[in-house]
Amino acid sequence: MAKLDQAYGIHAIQSLLKSAPKKIVELYLAEGRQDQRMQKVVTAAQKQGIPIKLVDKKTLDSMSDGKHQGVFAYVMPGKKLDEAALYEMVQTLDSEPLILVLDGVTDPHNLGACMRSADASGVDAVVVPKDNSASLNDVARKVACGAAETVPLIPVTNLARSLKKLQELGLWVYGAAGEAEQTIYDATLSGPRVIVMGAEGDGMRRLTRETCDELIKIPMQGSVSSLNVSVATGVVLFEVLRQRLNR
Repeated sequence: MAKLDQAYGIHAIQSLLKSAPKKIVELYLAEGRQDQRMQKVVTAAQKQGIPIKLVDKKTLDSMSDGKHQGVFAYVMPGKKLDEAALYEMVQTLDSEPLILVLDGVTDPHNLGACMRSADASGVDAVVVPKDNSASLNDVARKVACGAAETVPLIPVTNLARSLKKLQELGLWVYGAAGEAEQTIYDATLSGPRVIVMGAEGDGMRRLTRETCDELIKIPMQGSVSSLNVSVATGVVLFEVLRQRLNR
């Protein structure tokens, strides 16, 4: 059997029970916890026919570094896609492709939050460089709240080369950069699109920036100069969704 992934936390397990219950192999709950939130997990698991194992809190602590909120599961690993599968998917989708690229996002909390926004806004895949990127570890999965099981995360060896290939397949690449002249509200973000978000502070790498068809920015009003990358990603992606829905 393939090595199982781990998922824990109320929101993450609830999302899994709703979107991908068949991925749950084993579900563990803390003994003695009978509040309303836990009861919802129990009810959902029972409806899906998923057996529940009750264990003491100390056991759950050892399984998940104490961040479980009384819920822990072993899950089947998500489908692993490579670059070739990415290009094939783009060409066979029934809808216009929307790809999110994260260039240099190394914090797993930010990766998980970006995955969650990607799922909610209709992103087909999230692409990251194989080097200098956070991995989809337990922390990222918990923050993603189930999105890690629904949106494929695809590492690529050469990000600039992958962007050029996506351009050849008909996608326009829009990179978020603070110095851009065009705001996300002025740009045409509907249609087959790749949205590139860079690391906090450094932004996109030079080659990534030079490969973009257009640069866009989020207009800022206050005294802060930039947003957390996961917040910025959500803002941009939901402007893409708004434009798609209003066409």
